[in-house]
Amino acid sequence: MLSPYRVLDLTDDRGQLAGAMLAWLGADVIAVEPPGGSTSRRRGPFAGGSADPERSLPHWAFNRGKRSIVLDLVGADADRDELRRLAAGADVLIECGAPGELAGLGLGPDDLAAVNPALVYCSITPFGQDGPKRSWRATDLTVWASAGPMSLCGDADRAPLQTGVPQAFLHASAEAATAVLAALAERSSSGLGQHVDVSAQQCAAQATQSGILAAPNHATVIQRGAGRITVGPLEVQLLWPCLDGHVSITYLFGTAIGPATARLMHWLWEAGVCDEATRDKDWVAYGELLVTGAEPLSEFARAKALVGEFCATRTKAELLQGAMDRRLLIAPVLMIDEVVHSPQFEARSYWVDATGVRYPGPFARLSATPLVPPRPAPRVDGHAAAIRSAPPRTPAAPAAAEVPPTARPLEGLKVLDLMWVMAGPSTMRVLADLGATIVRVESSTRVETARTLQPFVGDVNALETSSLFANMNAGKYGLTLDLSNPASRDVVFDLVRWADVVGESFSPRAMRAWGLGYETLRDVNPSIIMLSSCLFGQTGPYSTFAGYGTMAAAMSGFFGITGWPDRAPCGPFGAYTDYISPRFSTATLLAALDNRRRTGEGQYIDFAQAEAAMHALGPALLDYTVNGHVWQRAGNDDRHHHPHGVFAAAGDDRWVALACTTDAERAALGALAGGLDHATIETWTRGRSADEVAVALQAAGVPAHAVQNSGEAAVDPQLVHRRHFRSLPHPSLGEITVEGPRYVLSRTPADVHTPGPTMGQHTELVLKEILGYDEDRFVDLLVSGVLE
Repeated sequence: MLSPYRVLDLTDDRGQLAGAMLAWLGADVIAVEPPGGSTSRRRGPFAGGSADPERSLPHWAFNRGKRSIVLDLVGADADRDELRRLAAGADVLIECGAPGELAGLGLGPDDLAAVNPALVYCSITPFGQDGPKRSWRATDLTVWASAGPMSLCGDADRAPLQTGVPQAFLHASAEAATAVLAALAERSSSGLGQHVDVSAQQCAAQATQSGILAAPNHATVIQRGAGRITVGPLEVQLLWPCLDGHVSITYLFGTAIGPATARLMHWLWEAGVCDEATRDKDWVAYGELLVTGAEPLSEFARAKALVGEFCATRTKAELLQGAMDRRLLIAPVLMIDEVVHSPQFEARSYWVDATGVRYPGPFARLSATPLVPPRPAPRVDGHAAAIRSAPPRTPAAPAAAEVPPTARPLEGLKVLDLMWVMAGPSTMRVLADLGATIVRVESSTRVETARTLQPFVGDVNALETSSLFANMNAGKYGLTLDLSNPASRDVVFDLVRWADVVGESFSPRAMRAWGLGYETLRDVNPSIIMLSSCLFGQTGPYSTFAGYGTMAAAMSGFFGITGWPDRAPCGPFGAYTDYISPRFSTATLLAALDNRRRTGEGQYIDFAQAEAAMHALGPALLDYTVNGHVWQRAGNDDRHHHPHGVFAAAGDDRWVALACTTDAERAALGALAGGLDHATIETWTRGRSADEVAVALQAAGVPAHAVQNSGEAAVDPQLVHRRHFRSLPHPSLGEITVEGPRYVLSRTPADVHTPGPTMGQHTELVLKEILGYDEDRFVDLLVSGVLE
């Protein structure tokens, strides 16, 4: 899809996934490495165990499909000139140096724009190009601490935890790929490139499931608890021991989840574990009964104990089969070896074998332009001769043209959004920020699950108070429509005729049952691009396994590797695949739109959230497929950096993350703390606030940051400077705070102006102004019950 484009990838392990995604999508990606090769080549584990820079598994994971050239940009004028020559013919450059570092070498955004005005220049940094923390030293651990996800992960009686494979810069890298494609979309009109400024802190905040918005919206801040979350007075358990490990159960209530809970309790009754009275509780309204006191919390605790008793006598396989047979929200927590041998991924031929190595496969399945597995990662400087001797190249851009100064990159794009909860809606939220017109369809008879999830504005659990829903659906028009009513088909078809993109995240059978499968929609609009997003894709034995990102995270390896080695797995927090996978689906959509701009070709995208998210576990997966080693839980330890951990600071549940990457940093830490063992460091940190410790360590050149929950993040001067929190007018609440875009485009910025719509807020506007229905048609639809 992206074959017309050339990308210069100057990143290291803090950004290489961006270039890898663009290579998967068809771009020609040139890795520009420093003398000796990228630092990622010195990251273990290594194939076969020896520390050979050509056999680094993290490097293999995130550099497939690239070509390599070594340039000494710091020490050689000729090599800087060679980069300028390459930039003159490139479409994209991605770098992850400190702000201003390349500009100091005459290779900054303005310098290269003078060489090539069409160049999209993307910078990935821990905190962004501006703001009070722009120059703070950081590692993946300290960025994860700053952004909120760490505060939600781990046992309440121990330090907050990182994820088993470092994730912060993978979020930033994947977001960068999307931002680059947005800038290329805008360039197709203006002919001009621009600077893309990606903040890893802002990107990683998505992994709080909008929990970062609790404090700004006057809601109770979510607290960590291994395999549990606290919802008001309720402690909701997510992980349960079973005979051979653990399972994740979404044991909740409400119209969307309650019926599955009721079916689970019926299974317990059949097994003789619970009585009829417990079986027949009102599991749909049960949350409200607990909150109001109509049902005592002790009764909820008893019901959870019964579920635990039931799980303890069954294997993961038995519980998964029961979930499939009975439509339950149960998923086994799979370790890395079990993931690799999962029948679902085997049935979809997901794994890609190259030069004897089994790699994660395509992150999306496209009907017209299938992703071609990229070649293995290149050898250091392996393509230098061909790159240097190639004739001059002209970027794939039109001549510069006048565009309105307020235009956003995707203005004019029209999207029909049939998504729900988080993974799908957050994909479309990015398009809305970029200027697309999005019609979001939902039903009042089957309330969108996101509307029932915390944090709630003012801690009031009501239809319109979910910060999650307002955040994931900001910038969209809201239409209520009963898709199960056959009379709704004409309205849907009119929306399909209007739209460029249709997105849906129902189970595979739902859209076909409603007569809204891709073949039908393509007959209505031959150029439509349709994205179907679900946990495991449209085919395979688990394709009908409907559920939430907690379940995909459990079954794709994230849960099993996160936690303390002496305890059960504990995370990462929440529906993790819902946080990382949308970056892949958005990038795929933008690439498909780019292809359609050039060819007129629409297509169908089968997107499995688990398959995409597993690319963020690349090093762990390769460690098993190459070395036969099963990645284990390691707390906050790191194989490369020491000391590396989270230490208690002054105050209740206050912590600071720090990581030493060099001998100089270790010496500086030792001088401040009086030693480098954990107990000595923690004695020093306990006598100071987390922010005081972080500032002292930063002044000494040591990466550190306070572990921030919503309350701390809301007043973080860096996030405030970057306008991460946006207070917007709300029809029934007065105002509500949502998150802003996670990157800045220098010339045509993304932006957000409205929160997610209230139920049916724009039904009349959509039907009359967008579809052009007259009053009689509108009234007929109201009377028919199609409009809810």
